Amino acid sequence: MSVTAAPLVLDDPRSRKALQQEIRMLAKRRDAVILAHNYQRPEVQEVADHIGDSLGLSRQAAATTARVIVFCGVSFMAETAAILSPDKTVLLPELEAGCSLSDSVTAADVRAWKAQHPGAVVVSYVNTTAEVKAESDYCCTSGNAKVVIEAIPKDREILFLPDVFLGTWLERVTGRKMRLWMGECHVHAGIRPDDIRRWREGAPDAELMVHPECGCASQALAFGSDGAKVLSTEGMVTHAKASPKDHFLVATETGILHRLRTEMPEKRFDPLREDAVCRYMKMTTLESVRDSLLHMRHVVSVPRDVADRARAAIERMVRIG
Repeated sequence: MSVTAAPLVLDDPRSRKALQQEIRMLAKRRDAVILAHNYQRPEVQEVADHIGDSLGLSRQAAATTARVIVFCGVSFMAETAAILSPDKTVLLPELEAGCSLSDSVTAADVRAWKAQHPGAVVVSYVNTTAEVKAESDYCCTSGNAKVVIEAIPKDREILFLPDVFLGTWLERVTGRKMRLWMGECHVHAGIRPDDIRRWREGAPDAELMVHPECGCASQALAFGSDGAKVLSTEGMVTHAKASPKDHFLVATETGILHRLRTEMPEKRFDPLREDAVCRYMKMTTLESVRDSLLHMRHVVSVPRDVADRARAAIERMVRIG
């Protein structure tokens, strides 16, 4: 399909609204759906057809009838979309948008770890490359990791990767001892127990919502009956809508605040840490989304054998819940 557009001067200042309108026009002509992760820039979220977490967006991608998927997120998310939607073209606007957590483990690392623990069940967080998923028995998200772990027979050893903080939290809530890979998200790891104490002293009436990747997630459990909840990003949106509270402190990447404030303008949402910002998530701009649609770049694909094995791990997770 050819797309005709007026010549663009990339360094000309444009209003947000005008650029968003251009993106929507290009998306319509390309038969494209635009997906944006909860941590993306506000203006990118505003132009998206769907906003959510990585796996939820990949499910949206698999369900769409659009021929093209523009995934405004990071590389492993676009890979997951390509795995679940092999018949569609998946575009990643910013090729350099990586992930410090995903980068903390490779497929070779997993193979070596499995060799040291024959017979162990490998559970990989969705924040991993396609190659790592292909070496795994199950995938999980922060929202369903507890259910996945509890579904594995108690006599089976579990290798959990790559996030050590999510793994530590899972050990506490499931009572299951696992072998944990020592990876971390550089943003979530920076949210520490001292921040929990600061919340208790500075805003005790606010409800604290903590992502389980945070360095303070296990400590937050101690305050579960006193205003702290450990939740996935989608869980935060759902919980805040149902909660009678009108003030929340949010312990995760600050991009989620735009969605929370947009969907619940009557409530107040503040970051537990203002500096909890992922530079990879913020790489995607309206200009890069526009250029991705205009030039059909950058196409993300996964080799068939890797995709088939990775899809099996994802499907086992889905069957559990």
